[in-house]
Amino acid sequence: MPERRRGVTRRQVIAVGFTLLGLLIVLGNFSELGVEPAVTTRLTFGIPNLVLELPTALSLILIGLAWLIAGVVALVPRRDRLGNWGLWSGAALILPAILIWAAAGKQTNAASLVGESLRLATPIALGALAGIYAERSGVINIAIEGMMLTGAAFGFAAFVFTGNIWLGVATAVMLGSMMALIHGVLSISLRTDQIISGTVINILAIGVTGYLRRQFIVDSSGGRVTLPQISVPLLSEIPIIGPLFFVGKPIFFTMVVLVLLTHVVLFYTRWGLRMRAVGENPKAADTVGINVIRTRYLNLALSGAIAGLGGAWFSLETVGSFDDGMTAGKGFIALAAMIFGKWTPFGAFGGASLFGFSEALGIRFQILNVEVFDVPVPTQFLQLLPYLVTMVVLAGLIGRAVGPAAVGKPYDKQ
Repeated sequence: MPERRRGVTRRQVIAVGFTLLGLLIVLGNFSELGVEPAVTTRLTFGIPNLVLELPTALSLILIGLAWLIAGVVALVPRRDRLGNWGLWSGAALILPAILIWAAAGKQTNAASLVGESLRLATPIALGALAGIYAERSGVINIAIEGMMLTGAAFGFAAFVFTGNIWLGVATAVMLGSMMALIHGVLSISLRTDQIISGTVINILAIGVTGYLRRQFIVDSSGGRVTLPQISVPLLSEIPIIGPLFFVGKPIFFTMVVLVLLTHVVLFYTRWGLRMRAVGENPKAADTVGINVIRTRYLNLALSGAIAGLGGAWFSLETVGSFDDGMTAGKGFIALAAMIFGKWTPFGAFGGASLFGFSEALGIRFQILNVEVFDVPVPTQFLQLLPYLVTMVVLAGLIGRAVGPAAVGKPYDKQ
């Protein structure tokens, strides 16, 4: 029999991309990009007198050489392990390369960029965790966006009318959970298609929150008050790391705790085992005495509560007000982060951090007034960065992502 021919693999495509990008940088003309040979990039880290000054062109050439070598090694047959290490190393150099180029001839704080990335990743990570709880139990939850928007609106409304911002956060959590239960009634009890049910929740959230804002919020004012900033004693004083990880607001810290807690619950508790069993094979789970319907409802309610907390991040922790559609698609990006992380908490947090960094980078580009061929990069393009990264990641970088076997399939107990 003739030998079966293998098609082009994803790894080969990425390797070719790194090879071509490395050649382009090594042989390119940096002057056309506004980078003269004598130009330097100054990176600060929030510590007095600590400044890293790099020759911009030379630094980019060295990174380009690293990409070229990584791509070539990855294309060599029977060098899978070495090639994979090279590609991952090359991927890690993408972010420093962009920052060095963007700050050419200027000075920028690299540490604050990391901190801003983590802050902007907060609602995405919470949305991804919400997706994990729902989909690990077998329910597709594309309604995360609507739950977040509902939490943002009703949480701020509760704060406006009571003057208690913590009551506003609790209201956001509760309303997010209520929207999830509506999704549960439609998709679990009535066995409506879960995609359609989630879409209905998103449309309902847009209408309800828009009406709430016009009728009750627009003439009121919360005074642009937001949740207080917290500094963890001693740990917040650690140079560089302290301000990044141990100084923040309550929902940010809650997100970090939830990532750790979800990992423990999912893989080390009976509840997590039952959740995963229901999401993989509900009939077998039912056979051993697990209540499939109750498990799905409980996890979906928890999913909505976490999504509602993500909504409170927008109106109560960051902005101090509510605007129509202020979640701006972060719920859908959260789903992308969940898929990126293969339905695991740490993986989802990594995906959320990537998307948060892309948004923070777009903001930093505007501050640095980045130009290409002496033309400023349009603000609209910079605002597209998170969504562009989402498409690139889902289209080609994460490989095949296989969710729980029973996700999206209604269970009919017989």
